[in-house]
Amino acid sequence: MSTEPVNVDEFEELARQALPRMYYDYYAGGAEDQHTLRQNIQAFCRITIQPRILVDVSKIDMSTTILGYRISAPIMVAPTGSHKLAYHEGELATARAAAAAKTIMVLSLASSYSMEEVASSCNAIRFFQLYVFKQRDVSTLLVQRAERFGYKAIVLTADTPRLGRREADIKNKMIAPPQKNLEGLLSVKVEVESDQGSLLESFVNEAFDPSLCWKDVAWLKSITSLPILIKGILTHEDAIKAVEVGVDGIIVSNHGARQLDFSPATVSALEEIVHAVKGKVPVLLDGGVRRGTDIFKALALGAQAVLVSSPTFN
Repeated sequence: MSTEPVNVDEFEELARQALPRMYYDYYAGGAEDQHTLRQNIQAFCRITIQPRILVDVSKIDMSTTILGYRISAPIMVAPTGSHKLAYHEGELATARAAAAAKTIMVLSLASSYSMEEVASSCNAIRFFQLYVFKQRDVSTLLVQRAERFGYKAIVLTADTPRLGRREADIKNKMIAPPQKNLEGLLSVKVEVESDQGSLLESFVNEAFDPSLCWKDVAWLKSITSLPILIKGILTHEDAIKAVEVGVDGIIVSNHGARQLDFSPATVSALEEIVHAVKGKVPVLLDGGVRRGTDIFKALALGAQAVLVSSPTFN
């Protein structure tokens, strides 16, 4: 009997065995009691598929178009930080894999390699994830760099006014990994060791702008000609507001259940958001996607594509 892993759960178990506890918990953990982390997966399990028989499926085309860019399948790489904690080539390897799969990678602001290094690693379609800092000029410079190095869209992560209470990181005294994209830009000191809780939490709460609100989308649109997707939408009210302020796409996301525990599972929130936007902008989804049937369910509920995060590291 083969011991080769055949699904995400089995790959994840190998990752758990191979990685230092601090790193595995950082990748796999959620906020507080991790209720939403479990629900992201279980909500997919509660959705059944009603197959129709005697339909010709001898020729299928899984490709789709996101913001005008053709990709081989409705699967993208979600923005997740610090890939180098799992593999020495980090995001360089992830970028090459996404290019080989002919899909889009959203590079995290918190990547182990700079956006310039990743852009130079291969020729592919890439989006850039943006957090907005108290030092607003830093965010402006990041957007300008993304434009200069060929990133095709900005993904504004809007659900992190403060870092969620990630108790595993607190217990492990998780360090703030090197912020390559921020070198020489922030006046906030990034500590590398301490006896106090999670240093990642300390960094985020010191640097990120907790006053970010809807009017700031207009500011972002004023400094870039790139399309803007907003990540972190979980209600139809916010979806409607996002369309009103002129975003080019919505990502239904609860930040991998790492921000607010007991927020809705993303697939549970999806249908009402799709109905609310009425096809005016593409709706994407991340969170809990572990099998092809999960992708099928998300598409059936109106998502144009899904993004995967944790499985990328396994």
